[in-house]
Amino acid sequence: MLTIGIDIGGTKVAAGVVDEEGTILAQALRPTPADRPDQVAETVADVVRELSADRQIEAIGVGAAGFVDETRSVVRFAPNLAWREEPLQKKITELVGLPVIVENDANAMAWAESKFGAGRDQDHIVCITVGTGIGGGLIFDGVLYRGRWGMGAELGHMQVVPEGKKCGCGNLGCWEQYASGNALVAHAREIATAEPDRARTLVGLAGGTIEGEEVTEAARQGDEACLEAFASLAEWLGQGMADLAAILDPGCFIVGGGVSRASDLFLDRARESFQRRLTGRGHRPFAEVRLAELGASAGLVGAADLARQR
Repeated sequence: MLTIGIDIGGTKVAAGVVDEEGTILAQALRPTPADRPDQVAETVADVVRELSADRQIEAIGVGAAGFVDETRSVVRFAPNLAWREEPLQKKITELVGLPVIVENDANAMAWAESKFGAGRDQDHIVCITVGTGIGGGLIFDGVLYRGRWGMGAELGHMQVVPEGKKCGCGNLGCWEQYASGNALVAHAREIATAEPDRARTLVGLAGGTIEGEEVTEAARQGDEACLEAFASLAEWLGQGMADLAAILDPGCFIVGGGVSRASDLFLDRARESFQRRLTGRGHRPFAEVRLAELGASAGLVGAADLARQR
């Protein structure tokens, strides 16, 4: 049985035909009409038509960043596309004439890693996507946990610092303000501004605006400010995993997302931070901390397989 997975991001709509083994047989890409969110369903329908022209497709799975309701049909809130109560399933189904499910993109990524990636030998998984912010997905007893209203696993919005840094969600002290790609870059910028002598390599590479790529490259070249920023991210990541383990007791954490491409700069330290902070350490097993395996394709692979499992 072939299904199509769609990963809707802020800048692009990525789609792929996926078989039962999680293999992508064909792919297509379109720009996301971010300034016209009402046109996203048309864009999705366009790639579905392209990919299904010479194939028998059984269903469509759509992964989108935001709150997806318990019926996997309505996107209640999507910060990157200004969707509010968007009936995405209904719109796409009417356009393509196939069964459609809609899922949170981090949930789709977690499902893919649990079935075909780093967690395929595990039944109790916490998946953490470290990118611009922090997303998450939970697999318990081999089942994707979505919560009562489909909005579970918004891990980045755990409050880790009471009255801490302002978060884009409107609250203060959320985890993603300390352990995300945005937090990493903000930390490096602060040091470069306050103590430029510690950030000479970074300033030289950036030549003006400091972004994540420059922070990563400067860290690999030994820049003191960037190494400190990665160390801070690692410590906060470990703290959050320890808090999650105290509640959920997973067998495995899987760390993915864009920042995970620089895992050599932070993952070992994050693992050590987690083990240092875990409650009851010495009297319980440590959950493994693994790097995600499926990369940028995980979201569409997971969405496609969830459509197959519907």
